[in-house]
Amino acid sequence: MMLNCTLLDDYQNVALTLADWSSLYPAVQTRSLQQHLADDESLIAMLADSDILVVMRERTPLTAARLAQLPRLKLIVTSGMRNAAIDLDACRARGIAVCGTASSSAPPLELTWGLLLALARHIVPENQALRAGGPWQQHLGLALEGKTLGLIGLGKIGGGMAKVAQAFGMRVCAWSQNLTSQRAAECGVELMPSLAALLAVSDVVSLHLVLSERTRHLLDAAALAQMKPGALLINTARAGLVDQQAMLAALRSGPLAGAALDVFETEPLPASHPLRQLPNVLATPHLGYVADDNYRRYFAQAVEDIAAWLRHQPLRSLL
Repeated sequence: MMLNCTLLDDYQNVALTLADWSSLYPAVQTRSLQQHLADDESLIAMLADSDILVVMRERTPLTAARLAQLPRLKLIVTSGMRNAAIDLDACRARGIAVCGTASSSAPPLELTWGLLLALARHIVPENQALRAGGPWQQHLGLALEGKTLGLIGLGKIGGGMAKVAQAFGMRVCAWSQNLTSQRAAECGVELMPSLAALLAVSDVVSLHLVLSERTRHLLDAAALAQMKPGALLINTARAGLVDQQAMLAALRSGPLAGAALDVFETEPLPASHPLRQLPNVLATPHLGYVADDNYRRYFAQAVEDIAAWLRHQPLRSLL
């Protein structure tokens, strides 16, 4: 019997063109969905006949309750090797295989710098004013040379951030719960003794941590109050690292001068959300990993994962 494979949240409608899905035929027939389905009823109805799901990161949660309503489901393939939106325990209990794909840290690193530069130099509002025939030069930009970049997390992306910041002539400091002096030395950055110490001296703070119970709301109201007045916050990691209500308050009344965000607690971001309205927020719709080479890697390896699973030799298992 032919198996049905559904690709979720293919917003750009490119997934089927970036890998050879025909190589799975006739064992598997594949379709992609461009519309995000947020409510359970619509999602379950659309996926009821799916044997295989290919999901893009954490766009659509696959909870135990949802999995229980998909009795045909046998395999989930996710982009990346970590997906907190998939209930792995429920998959294990139901005999659903879960496999991942490789990913590159380069696209999110590049986007982080794009956001940082755009926020520091007010590129978006100046461009909008120019197009609208508005006043010529409205903002005084923040020069990065000589300023301090505080990195919360110094993994692959954090380490890459340090290298670029040093090329700009910035002082770079870093902190995380597990950061060692050896790793800081490898990256040529100053290891801070505490989060508070980092926040107090940083002109720009950029988050590069995995979201866990230990890191959730790491930047709460108390932490945000310790930031240097006029500082900028960059978050392309996970929204849950920051208390969103506390961040909104800090953006409205200080100490934050601005925030550049690529991640949100609810995605897509509701039309009425205040982050869409604040003038000192630069927001993008979770574009960090949305780049040509990354997508080719994701979908080519998704095809590999499915083919290997059909041979009873699963690749890159997450269980």
